[in-house]
Amino acid sequence: MSDSRKNNMVRKTIIYVILGIMVIIMMVPFVWMVLTALKTNQEAISVDPFYILPSSGWHWENFKKVWETYNFPTLYLNTILMIVLRVVCACLTATMAGYAFGRLEFPGKKILFSLVLIQMMIPAQIFIIPQYLMVSKLGWTNTVMGLLFPGMVTAFGTYLLKTAYQGLPRDLEEAARIDGCNIGQTFLYVMLPLTRSGMISLGIFTALFAFKDLMWPMIVCTNSDTTTLSAGLAKMQGQYGSDYPSMMAAAVLAIVPMIVIYIIFQKQFVEGIATSGGKL
Repeated sequence: MSDSRKNNMVRKTIIYVILGIMVIIMMVPFVWMVLTALKTNQEAISVDPFYILPSSGWHWENFKKVWETYNFPTLYLNTILMIVLRVVCACLTATMAGYAFGRLEFPGKKILFSLVLIQMMIPAQIFIIPQYLMVSKLGWTNTVMGLLFPGMVTAFGTYLLKTAYQGLPRDLEEAARIDGCNIGQTFLYVMLPLTRSGMISLGIFTALFAFKDLMWPMIVCTNSDTTTLSAGLAKMQGQYGSDYPSMMAAAVLAIVPMIVIYIIFQKQFVEGIATSGGKL
């Protein structure tokens, strides 16, 4: 075996070992969460670092207790509806705004796009009070529409899709115009299908941001029947106190929707992240 081949094998082995260690480190919190959910509270608060597996059996009743005590079917439904509606609205508004900013010329274009960029620079917490006042005036508190409200439009999505449209050649629009297409037909039948990867990326980011959103659901939905999984888990800390197995069981149940979504759309997840070059 040549020296170069040996060096390549050593280099690959080192890379695989490092990646394997990183995978193990990333999996430790998840494994710890699942194991804690199957313990008693006394076992969960043990300070013995080698006390990993439950010694008194696997306590699956922790999941049953949480499921029956806290209305998880309703939390699942509210969270899924919020994610789906936010993804649909974000993709719909961002594609049209992105196309307008990226391909069309109109008065005030630079000023309006500057406002979009400014919105991206301002912390989202600043908009909480005016958004809540608007939702309250519309009578959308404790409703799915109230959860959807901040995600109807997205400055990040507008910027992402504008970049995607700017990367397409001008010849496509000229060819469509020669064939008799107006602006709407050019956008819908020619340009929109070519930004599929950008919309996939936007959908992924929007779904993740919606799933992780905590502050807005806790503010706009005080009723436990209209809140989401993230807000429900936050409220459980006060409800169960130091009952860590119940809290971890609830956390395991809460991540099930995202695991299922990832399994179903795994190919689209990888394609969207690889194409956009974004980080989760």
